[in-house]
Amino acid sequence: MRPLFHPSIDDVRLEAILHALSDPVRVAIFVDIAGAPCAQTCQAFASVGDRAIPKSSLSQHFKVLREAGLIRSERQGVEMRNTSRCPEIQQRFPGLIPAIIEAHRIEAAAKAA
Repeated sequence: MRPLFHPSIDDVRLEAILHALSDPVRVAIFVDIAGAPCAQTCQAFASVGDRAIPKSSLSQHFKVLREAGLIRSERQGVEMRNTSRCPEIQQRFPGLIPAIIEAHRIEAAAKAA
């Protein structure tokens, strides 16, 4: 199995973060991972909202998030465990992640109303 690519925090680019989070499914996945107290498996995101996500699409979403530097993924048996890199990103881009999470929360609340 090939090793997973995780960019150094010094190589994380703002453009890559914004691109990764421009997809509604990816931002929903990231917000859930960022708010979770422990690592999340990919299978936990087999459905996002009321949409079922095919495994191939889910794998691509996680790859984009990982390569943008937003999450760290580790293989554990047959599962992939995902954690956010929020503390590292907060040091590099202060206030960015909380602003994105709050904007996502506002949009979700507006859609629900």
